[in-house]
Amino acid sequence: MRACGIVAEYNPFHNGHRYQIEETKKQFDGDVFVAVMSGNWVQRGEPAIIDKWARAKAAVENGIDLVIELPYIYATQSATQFAHGALTLLKEARIEALSFGSECANLNNLMEIAETSINPDHIQQILATGMSYPRSYSLLTTSMLPNDILAVSYLKELKDTKIKPILIPRTNAYLGDALEPISSAFAIRKALFEKQDVGIATPMARVLENAELHDWRAYYPYFKTLLLTTQPDRLHETFLIQEGIENHLIKQAKIADTYEEFIELATNWRYTASRIRRSMVQILHQIRKEDVTSLPPLQTLRILAFNEKGQAYLHELKKEEVSIANRFAQIPLPYRQMEYQSTLLYTSTSSKENREALLQKEISGPLRILNTYSKI
Repeated sequence: MRACGIVAEYNPFHNGHRYQIEETKKQFDGDVFVAVMSGNWVQRGEPAIIDKWARAKAAVENGIDLVIELPYIYATQSATQFAHGALTLLKEARIEALSFGSECANLNNLMEIAETSINPDHIQQILATGMSYPRSYSLLTTSMLPNDILAVSYLKELKDTKIKPILIPRTNAYLGDALEPISSAFAIRKALFEKQDVGIATPMARVLENAELHDWRAYYPYFKTLLLTTQPDRLHETFLIQEGIENHLIKQAKIADTYEEFIELATNWRYTASRIRRSMVQILHQIRKEDVTSLPPLQTLRILAFNEKGQAYLHELKKEEVSIANRFAQIPLPYRQMEYQSTLLYTSTSSKENREALLQKEISGPLRILNTYSKI
């Protein structure tokens, strides 16, 4: 079976994601489509609006055959490490092609940048200083947009492999807030918190409108208390905390009563909002630098959901002795501990019923979804 991979968050799954899947299937004559998906915490340094099980189910119902979880520690880092974790797993899953979205819609330009020594995490800072970098992209824009930064990170990970890159042009603005048939995930999240009907933009509308939604505002009181009651030298041991950012965060937390106020005060020329949020997430989880450096190699596929095709492909991978975790206990212990801890925190703002249900799902097996997918 020939497999194509997609790196995703599906936060939430929407019509644009379904469009990507449809367009990918036109360009890759394969048998199975595999998504590596962030769990309950996502790359922007936020809790996913809805849990990973609901998002994985929606993905399989709309064209994905197999969903693999991107471990928490990779899902909550910047583009380079996010891409490294995702592509490490997709390589283990023996993909032959990788599909990704792009704002500039020019694969040659992105490949040119990927061939340089530029770290994609620092592209925006490089542009801000006026330094030049590959002319092909600078002719198109004065800044690099999020999906293109991720695309460069993916392409760097594809070097020296035979994996074919498949670029799908993005049809809407990454942070556009208009609610349309193909809307950004940001627009859908915004609409949900404003109690709007999102049926026009996502096949998950009914699930989302009846779900317990997750948002940083509910976690901020815990974060503020933890930040202000922990010694700075202990905070400095936390993963991603460096360059004295802990003192900066403490200073703003003393002033800010709300999450929105904290982000506004903490964000400046040195620290982007995404970096602030990712730092906040690690502090909230109390993940130490040594916890991360002592992790074993990433080589086990933790399965969240699959259909019949996905199940058949898993059987093939097992024959090739790929490490697959169909049960929670099969995840290597350090990763397993982090995942359970992240779920404990994620559910800490939930009702008792939902908290217990999600904690039970965490230690249970993957979802087997009947194949309900049909083309648009």
